[in-house]
Amino acid sequence: MTSLTSNLAGPLSGEARVPGDKSISHRALMLGALAVGQSEIHGLLEGQDVMCTARALRALGAEVERGNDGLWRVQGVGVGGLCEPATTLEMGNAGTAARLLMGVVATHPITCQFTGDESLNGRPMGRIAEPLMRMGARIIARDGCRLPLTVIGARDPLAVVYPPPVPSAQVKSAVLLAALNTPGETTVIEAAPTRDHTEHMLRYFGAELRLAPANGGGAAITVTGQPELEGQKIEVPGDPSSAAFAVAAALIVPGSTLILRNIGVNPLRAGLYDSLREMGADIEFCEPRERGGEPIADIVVRAGGLRGIDVPASRAPTMIDEYPILAVVAACAEGVTVMRGLAELRIKESDRLAAMAEGLAACGVGVEAGEDYLVVEGRGGPPPGGGAIATRLDHRIAMAFLVLGMASEKPVTIDDGASMETSFPGFAALLNGLGANIA
Repeated sequence: MTSLTSNLAGPLSGEARVPGDKSISHRALMLGALAVGQSEIHGLLEGQDVMCTARALRALGAEVERGNDGLWRVQGVGVGGLCEPATTLEMGNAGTAARLLMGVVATHPITCQFTGDESLNGRPMGRIAEPLMRMGARIIARDGCRLPLTVIGARDPLAVVYPPPVPSAQVKSAVLLAALNTPGETTVIEAAPTRDHTEHMLRYFGAELRLAPANGGGAAITVTGQPELEGQKIEVPGDPSSAAFAVAAALIVPGSTLILRNIGVNPLRAGLYDSLREMGADIEFCEPRERGGEPIADIVVRAGGLRGIDVPASRAPTMIDEYPILAVVAACAEGVTVMRGLAELRIKESDRLAAMAEGLAACGVGVEAGEDYLVVEGRGGPPPGGGAIATRLDHRIAMAFLVLGMASEKPVTIDDGASMETSFPGFAALLNGLGANIA
């Protein structure tokens, strides 16, 4: 374990590029493996989670290598061409990788065993398993449908029309990826929109995908099975969830101004920025552009006074990973911030709702947590700090409290920073280069 202490920082300044988008990196590797020919990926996130995806795809028969020029190249096997792995697929802490790869292999006539670290093995997979079993796969798992588990792929997969019971980009994506090797048309019906990186990338690789209004509301996303996908060149933008930590730090450390280059600003991932602007944050998206169907911009952020707000539950799908860092910003704002619709945080890498409530209380911040809500009493300035934070092997908890320490009266210490390598390699070094004091 590597403990880290974050001390009060002076004004942050400068420009930075954060690591590549984790969601897009996973999908680029997977669709590259299912395409015919070679895909070149620029800016792939080289964190532990994405490396788990790369290793798993190698075990499934694709060639996945990093060149000396920094580009990742994937030689695909084509839809339906994956082979049975000789060993268990070790997914580490990579929940997105595990769930999406379950979808990929579920419609191949192969058997795959999945396992992960202690955190991942404790997280339920039933939401993913249920539609995949409807499509013909067999899934053998521990109680609660947890890893380690085995996916026995369907020999004659069935097209389905599936309405996920709760909005989930991972469930939607697993079904759409399974649909690629399924004859006919498979449809996912979303009651509320979730991040659409899978849809953008399927189209980019040449899949036939339709989006239409669904009867009774929502949207119907339909994929035609057994396409011939073609290898592509992909530029992975900076991860907006990673950028959020630097943005938050600049907002709560007085006198700060930062520029973050080449950040993904997909509207279905931008709920945090909407919330911060409602709090009075000075955030500007500059030079908007598009790469591979994904909107990108440079983000300019300046420190300033912030006020508490009521964040509606309807916003949760667009910012589910950003509530820990929003809670940190709320601790420094004037007044009370209420966040609703947070039940999903109970089953992330850790129980993030409990972790944030305990950590904020340890740092002298008034907080109340319910089953699906969090109330933070803002200090209107620097929180007391001084807490010793149990990160629970969760990278977002670790990074959120290091940011809090940058604006607190007393240092904040986390018990282990190793988990940050899963999504943001070099986090402390990057922030220190901008003016932080993390030791």
